[in-house]
Amino acid sequence: MSMGRFSMWTGAGLPAELPRPAPSGRPRPRPGILHLGPGAFFRAFVAPWIEEAVARSGGDWGIIAVSLKSATARDHMRAQDWVYTAAERAPEETRTRQIEVIREVLVAPEDPAAVLDRLADPAIRIASLTVTEKGYCHDPATGRLNRNHPDIRHDLDGPLPRSAPGFLVRGLAARRKARLPPFTVLSCDNLPDNGALTRHIVLDLAGMIDPGLADWIADQGAFPSTMVDRIVPATTDADLAAIAGLTGRHDPAAVIHEPFRQWVVEDRFAAGRPDLQAVGVEMVTDVAPYELMKLRMLNGAHSALAYLGYLAGHRHVSAAVEDPVLAAFIRNLWAREIGPTLVPPIDPGAYSKALFHRFANPAIRHSLWQIAMDGSQKLPQRILGTLSDAIAAGRPAPGLLLVVAGWMRYVGGRDESGGAIEVKDPLAARLKAIADAARSPEETVRGFLALREVFSPAIATRIAAPLTGIYAALIRDGARAAAARLSGA
Repeated sequence: MSMGRFSMWTGAGLPAELPRPAPSGRPRPRPGILHLGPGAFFRAFVAPWIEEAVARSGGDWGIIAVSLKSATARDHMRAQDWVYTAAERAPEETRTRQIEVIREVLVAPEDPAAVLDRLADPAIRIASLTVTEKGYCHDPATGRLNRNHPDIRHDLDGPLPRSAPGFLVRGLAARRKARLPPFTVLSCDNLPDNGALTRHIVLDLAGMIDPGLADWIADQGAFPSTMVDRIVPATTDADLAAIAGLTGRHDPAAVIHEPFRQWVVEDRFAAGRPDLQAVGVEMVTDVAPYELMKLRMLNGAHSALAYLGYLAGHRHVSAAVEDPVLAAFIRNLWAREIGPTLVPPIDPGAYSKALFHRFANPAIRHSLWQIAMDGSQKLPQRILGTLSDAIAAGRPAPGLLLVVAGWMRYVGGRDESGGAIEVKDPLAARLKAIADAARSPEETVRGFLALREVFSPAIATRIAAPLTGIYAALIRDGARAAAARLSGA
């Protein structure tokens, strides 16, 4: 597969001023995809795959990217005609390539009508999104639209939306009015059964606006599920300086990623797609086994390391898995508690070995704080689903319960030495209030388990007693000792 043009860092000093990246002059495709959420993961994963598919097989599959919140991506990329650098970091070397498939970046709050105009354009045949779990404006415990979400209430009051579901619904409404076929909605976020979940959310909102529109979407729309897998840490100033050393260009939009990548896509599109399988994307009829594997083993282990590793004093994934206690805990979690919940054709043993190698890559400084963000949205998908399956099968899951306990301590806003933790979460104020009000482990666990946005009544009832004991041990002994006790490290 063609990987574009690469350069390697020679270590040479940088001049005081560097030029910005510029298009190479090779043909660039006309837009056929509108993407919501032009963050680092999209730029390090989705866009490069699309560019390679177009280079291999052609087609008008250029991307219009839309930011729903910040103008940062637009401001960084506009001066360089929407091209940017993706840097692949392995322990031995860093390789860079310039990505040129993006044709425009819009900022939705500045001009929501312009976004709707692009969605109504018949040339746009796919609307994809990487907006993180909280961008779906749903209730993670039920998977349905949160009708009281402020952005959803705003989107119901007028025709110019604010949320990702709002733009999808209003864009589909415009196409129906113009007698155009719907675009395919392609979720690329880490959510279980993300295609079906997105479909439910879109239909819920469409039904509140126009039941006839909901019927049309249900009949003619397509919401394929996907599994996406590549570690993409936040880009730091030091990263940008290193990339400048490699390329001789100053690129504020540059992204860092690991060498590994895997994209599994349900092959169900309403109006065509790029030739993805030609460049290694796995086009399948059922994404569920791959999705479950990645969500539980990679994302679940990441969350375990984020809370327990951070409490133990680590700040990056690679440092956390260098800790023999946490390394043994993660391996035990995979083998005894997560792996048995997976289904064929998944081989959890082989996948866990590959995962550990990826986690230990010292060139990828993946921040535990970054992974810990929005935990109230992530916990149901990454940990509680696995825990529910283990309980239903009659298997003990003390490691998963320790991860839940670690989350409860982390979101209280204090680490084991009493230092402040900056908790970034949609429920941050409520989480802190629960932690501050509790006077015992029993009260802490009871308060958190009452959060219906996170814990269903059924699982809250089942785990209350064992979780209280594990939380008390975590507070008494600390994260490393608690993890060591469970894994025998």
